Amino acid sequence: MISTSGLTLRFGGRVLFENVNITFNSGNCYGLIGANGSGKSTFLKILSGEVESNSGDVFKAQGKRIAVLNQNHFAFDEFKVLETVIMGHKRLYEIMHEKDAIYEKPDFNDADGIKVAELENEFAELDGWEAESNAGSLLNAVGVETELHSMLMSELTGSEKVRVLLAQSLFGNPDILLMDEPTNHLDVDTIMWLEEFLINFQNTVIVVSHDRRFLDKVCTHIADIDYNKIQLYSGNYTFWSEASQLALRQKQDQNRKTEEKMEELKTFIARFSANASKAKQATSRKNLLNKLTLEEIKPSSRKYPFMVFKPDREAGNDILTIDKLNKTVDGSTILKNFSLTVEKGEKIAFVGRENIHGETLLQILADEMEADSGSFKWGVTTTQAYYPKDNSKYFERVDDVTLVDWLRQYSREKEDNFLRGFLGKMLFSGEETQKKAHVLSGGEKVRCMFSKMMVSGANVLIMDEPTNHLDLESISALNNALIDFQGTLLFLSQDHQFIESIATRIIEITPYGWINEQTTYDEYLNNPKIKKRREELYKMGSTHLSKK
Repeated sequence: MISTSGLTLRFGGRVLFENVNITFNSGNCYGLIGANGSGKSTFLKILSGEVESNSGDVFKAQGKRIAVLNQNHFAFDEFKVLETVIMGHKRLYEIMHEKDAIYEKPDFNDADGIKVAELENEFAELDGWEAESNAGSLLNAVGVETELHSMLMSELTGSEKVRVLLAQSLFGNPDILLMDEPTNHLDVDTIMWLEEFLINFQNTVIVVSHDRRFLDKVCTHIADIDYNKIQLYSGNYTFWSEASQLALRQKQDQNRKTEEKMEELKTFIARFSANASKAKQATSRKNLLNKLTLEEIKPSSRKYPFMVFKPDREAGNDILTIDKLNKTVDGSTILKNFSLTVEKGEKIAFVGRENIHGETLLQILADEMEADSGSFKWGVTTTQAYYPKDNSKYFERVDDVTLVDWLRQYSREKEDNFLRGFLGKMLFSGEETQKKAHVLSGGEKVRCMFSKMMVSGANVLIMDEPTNHLDLESISALNNALIDFQGTLLFLSQDHQFIESIATRIIEITPYGWINEQTTYDEYLNNPKIKKRREELYKMGSTHLSKK
């Protein structure tokens, strides 16, 4: 369906991948994985024609249409929502405008009649008469209410725009679908709908995602960018992960056995090469030694941070009491009489279709925002560390500050070696610890924030979307660290596997009430009574919207 030949991409002197020969076939879903900065998003742009490679070619089967999940949330602000979705099928959209322009001509002639007849035939072949209906159905499926379909994109929220662009990419049954982080900013219900859509999709899908469960659900193959190559593997992400680790261990074991054999032969040769009666055997062993080789194990571009959140002291039984918190933002009710008692050792996930409710609550608890009314009280033995979704304020006015000095301001222990140890765990080693904090990339800032949390020794962690901007290796490291964490955790995430493996309680907040269940995430989503309660709450929201 789509393939590459000799594809090479370099940035400056750095090779991302070279001489890539790969074919993506129809009926398969390929998960494109690799470390941050390995070139995943750029590879998708090369396939779509948006970016040129240094060398090599991309081949697409003749007549096949490529659709791309657009990442620019402001690109269609001047268009209506329904029209934006239809624009996902470029040729159909062109035909609609071309034939309308001909019909509007005041001097319509025979040539125009012939041309418009041809356009009408092509329009019908592309299911043009069903375009608005199909676009509307897609929008409803991804959670964009019918009342919004005739509005301008500029009038929508960021979350609503994301859903419209998702519908745009799926519209018209594209032959090749390229998706970069399609689950970002989507709630669990929409993600589950998208999973089913892609599972049943009959054409080619190539997707970049840091959501491990999503990759497991939809992928038939994994395309791994590593060692400056792109290697295809059959199976989903978990199968690739387990198989690749097994293959690496087998190579290492084989090399170890080979090294032991080589040492054994060298010892024999050194001992008996001068012995006339053993000379023949020594020569034989020399020949055998010359034939033994160690299999090359290339260094992977993947790096695994080492995260450990260890409380300096154990908290008492009183952790947190929240009493009738209320908060309104820009005229919208975010929290209404919200109350909660948090028990020692709980790991509570805040979920929902709109992140703003849980996000606002965490900001209030971290003293980043004030509630309109109500109160909350932390236990006297608790200490809190906060991970915000937006960390920019922690890196303001730090032009001449090195990473060691940046971390020092948050640590009781001021020794350089102590601080370098925590930075080293987050992959800042050697001279990197002397980098200036203001030149850090987004991913590096995230790693600094985790160093800050680890050095705090807090027994309560508050985390808002901590897996954002992390690669799969860092997500796994964080996931395991929070499973092992012996304190109390309050967190917001859209990562299904992350929530399922960590949370002991699930709380879903809406302006019309909340659900509070001590259960796992999968049980929460599959419990019929909880499902009914969720539907009732969100139906109240839809009814409220239709009355506005």
